[in-house]
Amino acid sequence: MNDASGLKITGRWIVSCRGKKNNVDPRKPYYWLVEKELTSDGKVEDAGVIFLTNRECPFHCLMCDLWKNTTDETVATGAIPGQIEWALEKMPGIKHIKLYNSGSFFDQKAIPVEDHKRIAELLKGFKTVIVESHPVFINEKCLRFRDMLKTDLQVALGLEIANDEILSKLNKKMTCDDFRNAVFFLGRNMIRTRAFILLKPPFLSESEGIYQAKKSIDFSLHAGAGYCIIIPVRPGNGAMDILEKKGVFTPPGIKSLEKVLEYGISLRTGRVFADTWDLKLFSKCSKCADTRIRRINEMNLNQKTAAPVICDCE
Repeated sequence: MNDASGLKITGRWIVSCRGKKNNVDPRKPYYWLVEKELTSDGKVEDAGVIFLTNRECPFHCLMCDLWKNTTDETVATGAIPGQIEWALEKMPGIKHIKLYNSGSFFDQKAIPVEDHKRIAELLKGFKTVIVESHPVFINEKCLRFRDMLKTDLQVALGLEIANDEILSKLNKKMTCDDFRNAVFFLGRNMIRTRAFILLKPPFLSESEGIYQAKKSIDFSLHAGAGYCIIIPVRPGNGAMDILEKKGVFTPPGIKSLEKVLEYGISLRTGRVFADTWDLKLFSKCSKCADTRIRRINEMNLNQKTAAPVICDCE
């Protein structure tokens, strides 16, 4: 494991490394898309993803770049339902929805709790509603929202890595026990959990990154999470670029993502997906990049290991 050369990583330092935020409109989500996903009943169906515009997450995690599309203040009551309604008009016919808000859905400084009822009304009839949260916000408020929805609510929690030492360095403000306790609380109350897992955060070599991601899949599934999403770590948020220059971070290779995805699928314990956002960033070989991306997408959708890619870059 590499050392940060004496650099003290704090929330204040992380924020000081940033550039400017993007201009966002609190009346609209800053992005939306429709993606394919293998659902809990074994069908590949469209899922809408709405990236809500709201106040920045209070935790300032080292690797996060989601602050770029956030507001400085809590959005007005009614703004979030308005964003959802706007996006749903662009995605007719979908039955699964993911609400990502650059932080925690249950953080009332991000999404006013007064909006929960209207949000639930807008999502009435959806098969699955997925929101994201930091474990610290998992409490009775989640149950009240579940009861309003009257559908399959799932909560995505950022475990990131099953290693308390590295979680501290990431400024995550949580421990593995915090994650485990949140999953237990949700599961006891019939709410399924998704775990976000990082592939090769700072301070790890390529082989260590693969090992820790596999270990984190094991930990998440054993804790009771039903889904794991593997996210390769990238530069671009200021702090990560500085760590890259200091030699304590390099982005993972796409072949490492393939290995971790193969491992997770082979366990047959829960669903394991790879995040496919801008995957060419992680490939150094132009000849096989597209083939590897297609392979990853195929494994995501059928949860079976696909034939390996043969290339000179091996």
